[in-house]
Amino acid sequence: MAIIRSVRGYTPEIGKDCFLAENAAVIGDVVIGDGCSIWYGAVLRGDVNSIRIGNGTNIQDGAVIHTLYQRSQTFIGDNVSIGHNVTIHGATIKDNALIGMGSVILDHAVVGEGAIVAAGSVVTGKTVIGSGEMWAGVPAKFIKNVDPAQSAEMNQRIARDYHMYASWYKDE
Repeated sequence: MAIIRSVRGYTPEIGKDCFLAENAAVIGDVVIGDGCSIWYGAVLRGDVNSIRIGNGTNIQDGAVIHTLYQRSQTFIGDNVSIGHNVTIHGATIKDNALIGMGSVILDHAVVGEGAIVAAGSVVTGKTVIGSGEMWAGVPAKFIKNVDPAQSAEMNQRIARDYHMYASWYKDE
């Protein structure tokens, strides 16, 4: 069973039909929507401020989601894929976005709907990535616009795939 811990009077709220890996940690002021998956070694630390996650989102192995005390919150929309070993700190990730493996998204950054952050990128604080844009690098820079329909379809497919993977664990 995942580590689900109250802190400072806040108890995590987990939606329906979610998968939480046995060593995932969900702490404090965290609200997770329906149909989400939180994978092995992921940490959602809502101890110093709030974390809100929409429906159908997957947070893959080793990801860390956190905030700044009294200065930033983390908002992650619907059908978002957060890759392996991603760090999101006090940022907003809008619906159908894809955050590639090993990326870092810093305080007050915004990743637009259907946007893609390439693996290993660092999105510095207060950066705004527009809807349907692809960014990459350290620090991350605009690479190109992606077809919004293709991006949304790809990102929704990945989210659906992770929902399917999570279902495999319910059968055991």
